[in-house]
Amino acid sequence: MDRRTFSIAALAATAWAGASPGRAFAQNRDLLVAEPGHSLGYLPLYAGIANGFFRDEGLAVKVITVESGAGHTNLVLTGQAFAFIGGPEHNAYAKAKGAELRAVVNCVNRGNVYFTARTGLAPQGRQFDALLRGKRIATGYYGGTPHSITRYLLAQWKLDARRDVTLIESTYGGIMAAVKTGNADAAVIPEPILTQGIRQGIWQEPFFSIPQELGDYAYSCINVRKDSIDRDPAQVAGFVRAMVKSLRYVRENREGALAVARKEFPTMAAEDLTATLQRAYADQLWSSDGRISATALDTCLRVVRSAELLKTEVAYGDIVDMRFL
Repeated sequence: MDRRTFSIAALAATAWAGASPGRAFAQNRDLLVAEPGHSLGYLPLYAGIANGFFRDEGLAVKVITVESGAGHTNLVLTGQAFAFIGGPEHNAYAKAKGAELRAVVNCVNRGNVYFTARTGLAPQGRQFDALLRGKRIATGYYGGTPHSITRYLLAQWKLDARRDVTLIESTYGGIMAAVKTGNADAAVIPEPILTQGIRQGIWQEPFFSIPQELGDYAYSCINVRKDSIDRDPAQVAGFVRAMVKSLRYVRENREGALAVARKEFPTMAAEDLTATLQRAYADQLWSSDGRISATALDTCLRVVRSAELLKTEVAYGDIVDMRFL
């Protein structure tokens, strides 16, 4: 699989050079999908590329990793990427500013992050407010879904994100480093970083599992510009078909899924990777059929409204388009 890591500045330079989205796609037939971090949650996308499901649809799909809060969304808005994988709340943010994005197929149907604490720090029962009050919590960048979930749950636990705790915003690697060096007491982290930290003794098993606690959650969908749908619906339909096939492959072929994961995370110990996948299956992490239910979207929007990141009302059809399913 060809995966690239791009800087926002370098990609922005392309946009400022005057290339329109239409010309950009015409000159390069590769379909770029921007991800906010390299995560096991996106395994169906990786599996689809590795097994040629997109190629079977006549599509050359490549992945760009952009580790900044809304950078993956911005690449699609500026026409530098065909799609981004992330929460459909980003489509709502864009709509509030006059842009039109649509989620066309689901991938991760659970909130794919976990609250964990450094080794030696543990809650008494479910008294999470007592555990975290006055503590430093390492999480993702503002605007990203892990950050929104962090703020949402702090509010549920009657903690003020500005006064009662200190939020440290960083990349996945930075979060691990912050806890390891004693600069953070707790972390909000996805797999496979969670299992790696547990194995290294940096933190403990999660004290709060978002996948288990919040249920159906449109956490990571494939999102495209509405004009991409209008301009070439057959291309979007082919992408959706390949993605649905990829979801089925990961669900039904665990050995094959593990083989893809090994290629994507080659430095991760085999036992750690196996444990990570076992957690994903136990938590029913991936969508079974690619559909985004009204319930899953409602959970997504409830989180960002509580976190005060979304202050406008949006209808399901304004940010989700399920016609290709």
